[in-house]
Amino acid sequence: MSTASSIQRGQVDLQDFVDWSGVECLNQNSGHTLVNALKQGYRDDNGLHLESDADEQLLIYLPFTQVIKLHSVVFVGPEEEGPRTVKLFANKAHMGFSNVNDYPPSDSAVLSEDNLKEKPVILKYVKFQSVRSLTIFVEDNQAGTETTKIQKIILYGTTVETTNVKDLKKIEEH
Repeated sequence: MSTASSIQRGQVDLQDFVDWSGVECLNQNSGHTLVNALKQGYRDDNGLHLESDADEQLLIYLPFTQVIKLHSVVFVGPEEEGPRTVKLFANKAHMGFSNVNDYPPSDSAVLSEDNLKEKPVILKYVKFQSVRSLTIFVEDNQAGTETTKIQKIILYGTTVETTNVKDLKKIEEH
């Protein structure tokens, strides 16, 4: 993965296209949940964060309300407990810690200090052209501590227009 200092023009924050009713986060601390890092308003509050519970790993499942093209991801976290190795899986539902290593990730990254200060991780765009859901596996953190903390997760990309107006007219003619 390469990184860029700015988001490409035309890429939007995909927050509005997350299907919140289907979002899951395994191993999150009940007092510091995914909403804190992902939802607008919450993620901009420096006092809030997502925190892992039993160990440093987190498994996040994000379904979308429509098909998206994912371009880049921002992970903001503290220097020590911020996420380090992150694996992303496009369109892989119902993964657990027991089988997360059974599948090759669509892309993965080792986050730098710059990444944790909002420098986006640019993904292998070709692997994220038709995404209905995204699974993010946070494998470890910067200092190898028991707890991982993420202050902010931002997904950048575009939506895929799935309705073709010409097709609608054809149906009406019959």
